[in-house]
Order: sequence, then C-alpha cells, then structure tokens
Amino acid sequence: MKLSILMPVYNEAATIELAVKRVLDVPYPCDLEFVIVDDGSRDGTADLLARVAGDPRVTVVSHATNRGKGAAIRTALDTATGDYLVICDADLEYSPEEIPDLVAPVLAGDAAVVYGTRTFGSHSSFSFWYVMGNRLVTLFANVLYNCYISDLETCFKLMPVELYRRLGVRSAGFGMEAEVTSKLLKLGMRPFEVPVSYHARGREEGKKITWRDGVAALWIIARIRFGWRTAAASA
Repeated sequence: MKLSILMPVYNEAATIELAVKRVLDVPYPCDLEFVIVDDGSRDGTADLLARVAGDPRVTVVSHATNRGKGAAIRTALDTATGDYLVICDADLEYSPEEIPDLVAPVLAGDAAVVYGTRTFGSHSSFSFWYVMGNRLVTLFANVLYNCYISDLETCFKLMPVELYRRLGVRSAGFGMEAEVTSKLLKLGMRPFEVPVSYHARGREEGKKITWRDGVAALWIIARIRFGWRTAAASA
C-alpha cells in the first residue's frame, strides 16, 4: 500500500515548516508520498516550502492565486500516485502522528474509508458556535441519509485515491468536506471512525472557516441528497 498525504496550504508561514517535519517524521506502516499545494500564499510560505523540495517523498505544486481548499485538493489529486489518500492541513489542528491510526483499519481489511473523528472539549474547541455548527451539519446529514456518523467536517478523511477521483468533488472551498461525505453516503458507503485529537486555533492564529461555510455545507448536503442541480454545480 502506498499512502498519498495531500496538504493544501494558504498563508501558513507560522506553522508550515513544523507541519511538514511532523508529517515526514511519522513512522508509517506503508510507503508514503507527500503532495503539498501552495494555494496562492502571500506571506512567505512559498519560500519556506522551497526548503523541503529536496526530500524525494515531497512534491510541491503552486497556484498563482488563492482558489480554495477544494481546488487545492483537486490539484494535489492530479499529482498523487498512491493507492490511498488522506488530507492533512498545515495548521497543526490535527496531529500527523495519528495518521497511522487511520491506516490501521485498512491494512487489517476492516475498512476502505476511514474518518478521524474529533471529541471537542474546552481545550480543543474554537468556540461554542463552531462546535454547535459542526454538530448541526453532521446531524443534518445523518437525518437526510439515515445514517450515524460523528464528524462530517473532519479534515482527516482516508480513502482510496480512485474512489475520491470517482466522487468528482467540485466545491472550491471548505464545502468540499460536505461534498465528499454526502457523495460517499449517497453511494451507501459508511466511514469507519477512529478517534483523533484536535487543537483548534483562533482567528488571530489564522483560522479561516466562518458561519457562511456552515450554511453552504447544509445546502451542499441537501443538493446532493435530492439530486438538485444548479448552474454552478451539477453533482
């Protein structure tokens, strides 16, 4: 098994070097490639990424302008050559050291799709409304798809590369999380869930998601569930 770790990056100069080091230092139980997409950063991130370009496991791709997380993942996917992929953000809210926990059920033959689910607490939640918004979006999906998953919006989603390609994810921004999960659920696929730690950062530290992304996620979930089409999306 070869694992492709996809990292979308936008203005993460404060954490990118440590994030890359931590990803590469993990003792993975399989072969690894690490695809980083600099999504039009303007804070010196690109210069910092140039320092890791010599590692044979690392491929760095750049967007000339910021196009959003979903677009960055599509670009990374065009480069990926692994059997499975997992998305890992550069902000260190998630611990790269826990990625092998997601790989384990696949290697054991227990799952093809694995989600790292977060347990929010006082030390690990961005805000009350952030946690409630995440739970509302997840509950909405559970009701519409008659399933029970714990954390729709988690970044840690591991699945076969070809499956992700088959989903045809078109959302450019954070809506890609809702689109991925909705399309998996519509196919009748239920993620295998493993607990992961989470260390939320605040706005002053660069957190980018807003309440508008939550509203967009609700629309995406409903649109995919009922097959609604719009001029912007035909999923």
